[in-house]
Amino acid sequence: MDYLPLFASLKDRPVLVVGTGEIAERKMVFLRRAGARVQVVTGEAFDESQLDHVVLAIAATEDRTLNRRIFEAANARHRLVNVVDDQPLCSFIFPSIVDRSPLLVAISSGGNAPVLARLLREKLEALLPVSLGRMAEVAGGFRERLKTHLTTTVERRRFWEKAFRGRFASLMAAGNEAEAANVLEQSLTAPDKAQGEIILVGAGPGDAGLLTLRGLQVIQQADVVFYDHLVSDGVRELIRRDAEQICVGKRAGEHSVPQHDTNQMLIAAAKAGKTVVRLKGGDPFIFGRGGEELQAAAEAGVPFQVVPGITAASAVTAYAGIPLTHRDYAQSVTFVTGHYKADSTPFDWSHLAQSRQTLAIYMGTMKAADISQQLIRHGRDKATPVAVISRGTRIDQHVATGTLEQLENLAKNAPMPALIVVGEVVELHQTLAWFQNPTNSEAFDSSVVNLA
Repeated sequence: MDYLPLFASLKDRPVLVVGTGEIAERKMVFLRRAGARVQVVTGEAFDESQLDHVVLAIAATEDRTLNRRIFEAANARHRLVNVVDDQPLCSFIFPSIVDRSPLLVAISSGGNAPVLARLLREKLEALLPVSLGRMAEVAGGFRERLKTHLTTTVERRRFWEKAFRGRFASLMAAGNEAEAANVLEQSLTAPDKAQGEIILVGAGPGDAGLLTLRGLQVIQQADVVFYDHLVSDGVRELIRRDAEQICVGKRAGEHSVPQHDTNQMLIAAAKAGKTVVRLKGGDPFIFGRGGEELQAAAEAGVPFQVVPGITAASAVTAYAGIPLTHRDYAQSVTFVTGHYKADSTPFDWSHLAQSRQTLAIYMGTMKAADISQQLIRHGRDKATPVAVISRGTRIDQHVATGTLEQLENLAKNAPMPALIVVGEVVELHQTLAWFQNPTNSEAFDSSVVNLA
């Protein structure tokens, strides 16, 4: 280990910065945030005696000879010194910092690969909620009280492990500090009454990179995750390693967990004090029955929160190069579910059949024939472009395009899950498609299909 990592208190302590350029300014920002008394001089105004009464010095000039002189003079006085971008002339180095004050994370490569350290910092910035700082402050104010109730280090450690992964952390993330403090108090004085919560999380359409930052943070805190079949393996790989994972998905024609049973499982786990994540594909409030599950939680008195996800209609069309709206083609977009009873009239077909709008139809492949017939019958041109996008945003994404009268055959053997898009914007697919391999995109040849 070439450098000993330290967190030094510089509050009201004198620091010398030699140089006035952009790099010097960046260093001064951090020094002043730490409360240091920063003395700035130009290279021409530097005098070695200025080092006599400072705790550390920074040389940020473009004169290598002067920088070495500053380094040697600081070393002779046993002052810590940093010569910017000259690692051999540094007795201390600035790490990459993730600032969640009072919580700080510092990353250093010992000057060998500063860009790598910066990239790692960017990853940690994404993982660590901005609420961590306030959470640390609230926890700090609770420490002395905790010591009077829990006398051993092991007991206190377990208390905080549970608090930082549970309802207290969730409420702090939501900005509800008063209720978070109440939960902390209850966890100490009445631990048997403490319960967990249900967090409804949208997993996005498949590509794990489309999981939201908040969604990633939440699934890393979960004790148990109930997930659907639409949640991709890539997203599940991001779940906390020791969390229990339970599939409660539904698929047409296969055994599935009844909705009522799913609701009860979620509630029971939360009442047992667990942080429960309900992970759903896409966005849980768009044809995901997330509202029904949270209604059950509310009736049972179980606290909950919602983390939205990127819904399939906006994501898979973007990956297929099909804008949902375009001023030359469509001035509106309608999200529709194709999951309805054949003998019912769930839609205002005359409204859906209007031109210059885009229809994004979820779960519509099994009703593709009826959808096509109804739209044509109510006035939509049978030559209207359509697309069936299968397994959108995933590496095996497949896009089949054709016309409205060909929709039944386009959807017949489409891999699941699939989204149907109806509208003139589909014409842009051939120009704007950027994600899928060309072999996974095809135009429908009506000459080989009997449409009579």
